Amino acid sequence: MGRLTEAGRQGDEAASKGEQAEAAEQEAAKQRLLAQAEAERLPVEDTTRAVPDRRWRRDNR
Repeated sequence: MGRLTEAGRQGDEAASKGEQAEAAEQEAAKQRLLAQAEAERLPVEDTTRAVPDRRWRRDNR
């Protein structure tokens, strides 16, 4: 196998840095989405509270 030339090594380093930057951006975006989802989350108590149906009560009188 041939040796890497100086330009080849620099190209690999640049690609590696680019991949690292992209991974960091993806992680930052993921954290922003998780933070937004947590901020918009409703407590379970609010989503499972029963609301009386007045029509049902009226029909059974």
